[in-house]
Amino acid sequence: MKFTCIFIITSLIITACGNKVQTRDDTTFKAEKISQTATIIVNDKIITVFPLFGAFEERKWAKGWNPTLIYPTTEIIEEGTTFKTHGHGHGEKELIWRVSKFAQDNFLIQYLVSSENRYWTITINCKPIADSKTIATVTYTFIGLNELGNQLNKHFLEAMYKSNLSDWEEDINSYLLKRI
Repeated sequence: MKFTCIFIITSLIITACGNKVQTRDDTTFKAEKISQTATIIVNDKIITVFPLFGAFEERKWAKGWNPTLIYPTTEIIEEGTTFKTHGHGHGEKELIWRVSKFAQDNFLIQYLVSSENRYWTITINCKPIADSKTIATVTYTFIGLNELGNQLNKHFLEAMYKSNLSDWEEDINSYLLKRI
């Protein structure tokens, strides 16, 4: 996924916050929950499109995406599949991802992602809208674990949805065109 703009914005935030993991102060800290949803249209059948939202198939269309498998021992998507990625340069060294929901028959997948400052879910639900088109609804829901996490979440959500995930739509459709 594209993180160039996100990297610049969050680098500024981290610099302003002292570039360190913040601890939670129960007397003053208030966790914030923020969420946003977008829909994209992908030009292929749902049985072709839905697997592309799996962690390992995403490599096909998301430049620079390279998860490292933790569990199980083979790259399959099921509830409990766990992997890690680099923290994208915003002060968080690595991100741990876990498939928290996987309903293949309903074309639904949800990831729980965590770092030292925050956690979030990414929920993707696909539906056919024609013989050769699929609509994917993507929801990110963030919760900060400290003030830095709250700030990072606001900036990430704003940057991710600046174009309502049209970059995802373009990248997936471009990949699908090239494979024909």
